[in-house]
This record gives sequence, C-alpha cells and structure tokens, in this order.
Amino acid sequence: MSKSDTSASSIGSKQFGFVEWFRPGEYERTEEVLPRLLSSGASYLRTHLSWAEYLAPGGEEWFDWLIPQIGSKIDLLPCVHYTPPSMSRTGRASGAPKDLKSYADFIDHVLTRYGKHFRHIELWNEPNNLLDWDWREDGDFQLFCEMVGGAAYWAQQRGFKPVLGGPCPFDPYWLNLMGERGVLGVVDAVGFHGFPGTWDSEEGSWGGWDMHLGEMRRILDRYNAKTEIWVTETGYSTWRKDEMEQVRRFAKALEVPADRLYWYAWADVPPNVAVQEGLWFDPRHYHLGAETHDGQPKLLARLLTEGGVERVREVTEFPAPRIANGAAPIVITGGSGFIGSNLADSFLSEGADVVILDNLGRPGVDQNLAWLRERHGERVHPYLADIRDMRGIEAAFTDAKAVFHLAAQTAVTTSLVHPIDDFEANARGTINVLEAVRKAGKQAPVIFASTNKVYGALEDLQMLELDDRYIPADEAIRAHGIDEQRPLSFCTPYGCSKGVADQYVLDYAKSFDIPSAVLRMSCIYGPRQFGTEDQGWVAHFLIRALAGDAISVYGDGKQVRDILHVDDAVAAYRAALGSIEQVRGRVFNLGGGPHNSVSILGVLREIEKLTGHPLQTSFGPWRAGDQFFFVADTRKLERDLGWQARVRWRSGMRHLAEWLVEHRFGGRPILSEQKRIPA
Repeated sequence: MSKSDTSASSIGSKQFGFVEWFRPGEYERTEEVLPRLLSSGASYLRTHLSWAEYLAPGGEEWFDWLIPQIGSKIDLLPCVHYTPPSMSRTGRASGAPKDLKSYADFIDHVLTRYGKHFRHIELWNEPNNLLDWDWREDGDFQLFCEMVGGAAYWAQQRGFKPVLGGPCPFDPYWLNLMGERGVLGVVDAVGFHGFPGTWDSEEGSWGGWDMHLGEMRRILDRYNAKTEIWVTETGYSTWRKDEMEQVRRFAKALEVPADRLYWYAWADVPPNVAVQEGLWFDPRHYHLGAETHDGQPKLLARLLTEGGVERVREVTEFPAPRIANGAAPIVITGGSGFIGSNLADSFLSEGADVVILDNLGRPGVDQNLAWLRERHGERVHPYLADIRDMRGIEAAFTDAKAVFHLAAQTAVTTSLVHPIDDFEANARGTINVLEAVRKAGKQAPVIFASTNKVYGALEDLQMLELDDRYIPADEAIRAHGIDEQRPLSFCTPYGCSKGVADQYVLDYAKSFDIPSAVLRMSCIYGPRQFGTEDQGWVAHFLIRALAGDAISVYGDGKQVRDILHVDDAVAAYRAALGSIEQVRGRVFNLGGGPHNSVSILGVLREIEKLTGHPLQTSFGPWRAGDQFFFVADTRKLERDLGWQARVRWRSGMRHLAEWLVEHRFGGRPILSEQKRIPA
C-alpha cells in the first residue's frame, strides 16, 4: 500500500474535492455555488456529464457552458453516464446501449469538444443497476467490460486518464472480475464509494477504510500496480442535524489511504428535486451537503471557508467529555456562546466540572471553547452536538446536577428568512433538552434563556418622541419598565419559537416536577461577544467602529433598550439556580433596568467618544417586530433573588471596547486616550 500511504499525507494536509451535480439549466445556481465551493480550499470537483441529458433538447448548449465554466476554475472530473433512452437496450436512461461502441464514440466526442478543460474522465454507466446490468450474469458483465474497457482504451490513446467508477457498497469480487477481463489494465484510477454511518446498506458490511482500501489495493496490484485509488464519493448526511459528526467524518476521510478524495456533496439536494430513487424516498439523500440547498453554511462549510483543513482539525481535536464516575457536572447548552462561555467560566473558576454542549454553529464560538480549555483544562468537557438531534444529546444530561439552556437561533431576521429552522432550533431543541433531563431521572434544575420578544412589538404602548429617544407616555412604565405581568404577544417566528420554548420550560415544572425557571432577557453585551448585524448589536457597532467601517441602523435610532453587562447576567443565572426551589416554575425579566436604558443614538454617541472619531452611519427601514421601547422591570428579580445590575452601561461599553481592541484588533491604539480603562 506504499503508493496510497504516501498520498494519504498529502490529502490529510490539504488535498480534497467535492462532488456536486449541476442539473441542466442551473446557470444561476452554478454561478452562486461555485465561488462558495472554491472558498473551501477544494482542489477538485467531480460532476456528471450525462449522455442522455447531452442529447436532450438544450443539453449541448448547457454542457458547452458548464464544462468550461467549472474546468477553468478547478481540476474537473466529469463522470459520464446515463445512456439516452433511444439508444438503450431497455429504453431507460441507464445501462447498456444497443451498440456498445456508441459509448466509446460519445467519450471520443466529449474529449474532442471539452478535453482542454480536464485531464481525467470517469467512465460509468450504472453497472450496479440490476435492471440493466447484472455482473453476476456473465453475458451482462462481459457487455459492461467491453463497453467501458473500449472507451478507456481509446481515452488513453488520446492522452487522457480514464477513471473507472466503483459500485456502492464496495465489492472486491466485482473488482477482481474487472481485472480478469482486462479493464483494470486500461484505467489510471479506480473509484471507491463509501458512506460509513449514513446508509443502512453499509452498516453490516463496513469494515473500515483501511480494510476496504487495503483489499482494493491488493487487487489492483495484481493487475495494474500503477492504478490509483480515488475515493470518488464519501460523505455523511446531517438529516438528524448532527453537523459535528459530519465534520468528524470529513476529518477521518482526509486520512484514508487514497490518492484522491471527493466529498459528497457541497450542497444539499433541493427539497423539490427527485433523487434517483424518487422524491423524498429517503430523507438522508437531501442532507449530504456541506451547506444547505439555499446556501446556508453548515459547520463543515464554515470551518473550511474560515481556514481549510487546519480549522477542521482544530475543532475535531476538542476532546470528548471524560467525567469521573459519580461526578455531577453542570451542563450549559450553547456553552461556547457569548453568555454561555462567561457563565461556564464563573463555575469553572470555582472548581466545578462543566459540560459544554454546543454545535459550534456560530462563527467565533470555538474560540470561546478554546479559551475555556486554556483556562480550566480537563474540567471543561466539550460535548459537540446539536440540540435538534435528540439521540445525539441525551447522554450529555445523564449525570447533570443543573442545566442552563442557552443554545438557540438568536436572530429575528434569520427567523423571518428560515422560520422552520428557527422553530427546530428554539422550540424543538428546547423540548429535546427538557425530555433529556426528564429521561435522566435526576430532576436537574433547568434555567432557560428566554427573550423580551415574547411580549411582542408593544404596539399598544403610547409613545412620546423626544430628540434622541422614545419614551412611554405611561409614567409607571417610564419609571420601572415592562414587568412580568405584561401579556404575552408573540411576534415574528423568533418570538413565537422562543415563546413556545418559554412556556414549555415553565410547564415542565408543573407537569413533570422539573425545577425550572425562565429569564426573559433584554440586550446583553460584554467580552467574548462576536456581535453581528442580526444579533449582539452593541458589540457589532463597536466592532464596526473600531475597524473604521460604516454602521447601518434600522429605524431612526431612537429605539430605547436597557443594556446589561454579561457579568450581571451571569450573576442573575447563578442566583436563579441558587434559589431554584423558591423560584421553580416562575419567570423573571432580566435586563439593565431604567438605570441602564439608552437609545441606539445614545450608544452611537458613546462609541464616538470611545474611538475619538465620528461614525459613518446610515439609516434603513424598521425591522419586523422591532420595539420602540423596551426596558425590563427587574424589581421582581431584585426582590426575590437579591440581584441587581452593578455595571453601568458607559463603563460596561468601555470594558467591551478594551476587550475587543485586545482580542480582535491586536491591541492597536484605536481608542480615545481619554477613555481608556486604567490598568
């Protein structure tokens, strides 16, 4: 196996490719997908060149555009298959043509027309489709060998390198017969398909990469030792939302003893497209991509785009939880996030074991996890899974003594674009967590991070408009804020999904005696926050300002919020756990309160003082569900838990700005000297 072993290190360091099928007429999709695929660092792309589609109306025009479009940008492997029905022995678009030489003739035509755009060509025609080919029948198998062998021989004569496709699951007997019939002597590489962990058909026969590829190598050495092994299809379906497992499988595949690796696929199959077996015959077919069908990056795509294979390695090297027998850890879902990592740090600093359950889906959160590991070592137990995957998360809660449920889809804007995904993460994910806690049978307390959005847009509040802010006409609300007696009025998919979760958490205290409490949060800010335009707006504004970039404001900027420093938020969560028997089944508003209320315009003015230069600001239309005013009435929290917000918003923003300068801008002197925090 010396040839393959040598190339494995090359693949493991950088070389990989993707399989991506582009259907006739998908001009726009191709132009959208290709740049994202290339940004992953992929070296190769395998796509199909269907004989049947080429001869169909518009087919020639389509491939005349597609092949140069791809081949000019990446090492292209066209996979030629699907006999036109009119030329097929069965009248179906697969299997043997009536005249076997017609396949070689088409290959010759492809090489003449497109050959300058690739060096290798894959020869395949569904030999494991038993309706058209049955290699167990000597006559059928001989036809296949004659057809593919003749085409491969001619491709070599013309200076190209033919690749023989491989059946799935791998069958060494089939490959050996290909050698006996002379086909292996006229190909430069043989493909291997394997999807460990995804397809039922492989679960009983899968013996591991080394076993299967080792067996393959021994057969190839018998007939043509120069033939390379290419993994032309391997992948992992995220149909259960287990994106971290997809990353692990990808990292493992990079190490296999093969000369090339093609991951299947870059993008999910769109839900309205039928696969070979039929429309939604098996949902696993629709979730094999590194990104979703509409271009949302999954964890694998994000990591590859951020830093290629090395980023994948960094994440997969996080150790699995190893907690001493009998230990009772604290579990924090979303524990690598902004609030979660700060909360985890507070418990870890006191010597507790903390399980960090996170899917690492948000950019930057793996940096928070690495920070926790650096500070606290083996008492940090990463459990990399997604709360949408019930089967995947149950074990994390087996011995938990307390659960803080912070994992969520957090942006109103995202919920409007992808409402089903928002529901799956926030509503279904929450009931998965609650059920996992209930199944563990330890009655572990659950503290849930809800949102002020469950109160809706507060459209019934009469507002007074001042020069730089809105204030309620009601003096009591102006003095104290919105209290917990405010009727729920879910607005936007995000408000609905979080509101559903909010109510389930409270009900599990009643129905199943799970000690639970809900904190409905306002705007939290502070260190370890990687703010975006959609969520974490205080940090986002500061990041933009420190980078010298323009800031976009939605609405007129007079919206008022009570912003709360994360240290105070952590104190509130801990206070809720400390008094869980007194507060079980209850809800509390958590925010900065009237003393920390400020308009967006006020925050922008403070940022100008901190940076010492004016901001470039633009104003756009209001966002759906946006509140003119929200300030949390925290008197209930203060009275029942003895908590209060201690960090005033101006000093808190200075603290966040200093942290951002140090950790995102390399300590460059970009803050106003007058506003620096003393060492």
